[in-house]
Amino acid sequence: MTTYIARRLLLAVLVVWGVSVLTFVLAYMVPADPARVYAGSNATAQTVAHIRQQLGLNRPLPIQYVDYVNRALHGNFGISYKLQTPVLTAIMSRFPYSAVLALAGIFVELLIGIPIGILAAVKRGSWLDHSAMGMAMLGVSAPQFWLGLILLYSFGYVWPIFPLGLAQGPTSIVLPAVTIGLGGGVWYARILRSSMLDTLSQDYVRTARAKGIRKVAVVARHALPNAISPVVTMVGLDMAYFLGGIVVVESVFGWPGIGQLAYQAIQNDDIPLIMGTVLFASVIIVLVNIVTDVLYAFLNPRIVYD
Repeated sequence: MTTYIARRLLLAVLVVWGVSVLTFVLAYMVPADPARVYAGSNATAQTVAHIRQQLGLNRPLPIQYVDYVNRALHGNFGISYKLQTPVLTAIMSRFPYSAVLALAGIFVELLIGIPIGILAAVKRGSWLDHSAMGMAMLGVSAPQFWLGLILLYSFGYVWPIFPLGLAQGPTSIVLPAVTIGLGGGVWYARILRSSMLDTLSQDYVRTARAKGIRKVAVVARHALPNAISPVVTMVGLDMAYFLGGIVVVESVFGWPGIGQLAYQAIQNDDIPLIMGTVLFASVIIVLVNIVTDVLYAFLNPRIVYD
């Protein structure tokens, strides 16, 4: 296991490095002048030239990248052109909002996905099964921005039950979490149904039924623990993705998380902030993926990592 984790960490470093190179090159290919963005639209040409020299933007791109990596390794991701604050400070101030939304979204996903997946598997071929899978298809195909706008209009404007976006209180998390959970929850249901069907056909489940154990106990104690592993993997992947910022959902609801911060950085051509949010998201994703793989091995002892 130690060797496997070491290999994954090494691979994670290579992945983050590749993301940094790609993001850096793409950011500087944008037809915008970072010095002008930093100086403001009313700045004179001399001021812009001075800022370009001060920021080192007049140097060759490879040298700028090496300098950026050197500073990033020491925890300095630069200063946001628009916010005029350290990039890392801006990201960490938004991270709690993304973390709360991630946990709430996954809670809704599990609340929807696990009961529907179990019911569809147990009632295979029934109208409940077909209805659940039909709902799953609709949920997966519904775009998040469309679903978020529908929920905002319905439950924030027509029936003003929840706030119209922003983080105005505990109830502000409900609509963004439901927007995330509806799409992910029905996908969880499909995965769990498939895994449950495979598990319910195993010999040990048939043996438990032959012993006269109640159907509920067979499903809950024997089938579900062995069928839940794919869902655990998906939870880990979703958590990594959500912690990095959910750009669409956060932008629709005005939720002040990392996703909205990244969207604003792109709008403002704020290259240090773009680099910071992308790198932060990539680090979160690779680390959570490693943790998920290790947890998966503990949940399923048959899996051995060399």
